[in-house]
Amino acid sequence: TAKERIALALDMPTDTRFLEMAREWVRRIANTRVAPAEVRTGPCKENILRGPAADLRSLPAPWFYPRDGGRYVGTACYLVTRNLETGRLNLGTYRVMIIDGQTAGIQIIKAKDAEIDLRGYAAAKRPMPVALVIGGDPTLFLCSSTLFPLTESEYEVAGALRGAPVRVVRAETSDLLVPADAEFVIEGEIVPGDLLPEGPFGEYPGYYSGAGAVERDVVRVTCITHRNDPILWSTTVGKPITDTHMIMGINRTASLWNDLQNMKIPGIKGVYGPPAAAGRMLAIIQLKQMYHGHSTQVGLAAFATNTGNYGLKTVILVDEDIDPENMDQVMYALGFRYQPDRGTQILARGRSTPLDPSLPIDDRYMTSRVIIDTCIPYEWEHKPIPIEMDAALADRIRGQWASYFEEPATPAIPVAEPVAARA
Repeated sequence: TAKERIALALDMPTDTRFLEMAREWVRRIANTRVAPAEVRTGPCKENILRGPAADLRSLPAPWFYPRDGGRYVGTACYLVTRNLETGRLNLGTYRVMIIDGQTAGIQIIKAKDAEIDLRGYAAAKRPMPVALVIGGDPTLFLCSSTLFPLTESEYEVAGALRGAPVRVVRAETSDLLVPADAEFVIEGEIVPGDLLPEGPFGEYPGYYSGAGAVERDVVRVTCITHRNDPILWSTTVGKPITDTHMIMGINRTASLWNDLQNMKIPGIKGVYGPPAAAGRMLAIIQLKQMYHGHSTQVGLAAFATNTGNYGLKTVILVDEDIDPENMDQVMYALGFRYQPDRGTQILARGRSTPLDPSLPIDDRYMTSRVIIDTCIPYEWEHKPIPIEMDAALADRIRGQWASYFEEPATPAIPVAEPVAARA
């Protein structure tokens, strides 16, 4: 399954619970960054194609859904860019559609890191060198689709996550550093203001990105390098739950949990972004309340994090005895602990994703948000008393359980007396 593959990618047992994977992710990257190690060459340089030979149409890029605008070479890939002012290298996931042999349309969403980088090149009136990376170490793809602060390089976070530096090599046509062990590296540049129609595409909310194509930034390809016998990674998107949603679920859960941990708010016991909501639209946070107003603080803080600020719409708060990964327990808390007038706070004008189909298609950059607090109020003097079995009685029954079934039960079926005999 996708969950088991993510566990393997993180070097964890395949039966690791989702929440425990996220907890381990947070532990590994806490206060730790590992810089990449530049090497002279690597498998991604086994074949180097330039000029007309660097033809996107030669790649086995799939056409996923009937109304897609074309073949998408970029679904399980990431774009490497460099910030012109700081020099920081960024890895970010953006969908990429083949237009012709040397041209691809790319959806770089407003205010994402690559778009901020592109602004700098536009101000300098320079094209932005880019490298589209496919395949290689899966932790890089996991990190590239995670929300980190603008100053962070995903190479360094991935190094912390995997416990070793990422091996990188210099690109052929720019000073960008790309993973040495990638399957494909598609090099090129984006000229600010150079736009062509891209899309639509069947996106992760389960709907097409729009009714038709939209003018998007364009990657002009200069070079393609790849391994011998390379594998072109793709990831199914579309209606949840697919591998895309599992990936977003684990990395958004971990990054939100890490953000909250960095805020030093006490009592947070667990964070869970359900894959069915792509890990980003809804979060369930488990906490041990320690003071009045504690749950409200946590709910508001979730929206203020770097992760929660973008696209998170619903935060459900549960007490420490509720497993946030167990939907039956969460529904129990909603059914028997939540009071709508007391436990609901609606916030306006949050940052949305333009892929959210609950908003009008031409007005998707702002969203409302809600905190649903199912926690039993900390300040209540008299709290409801939960039902619990007598521990000593339960232990005694367990100890004698096998003896109850030592002899097969022979049910006694009563025989009806004839009517005449009763008379």
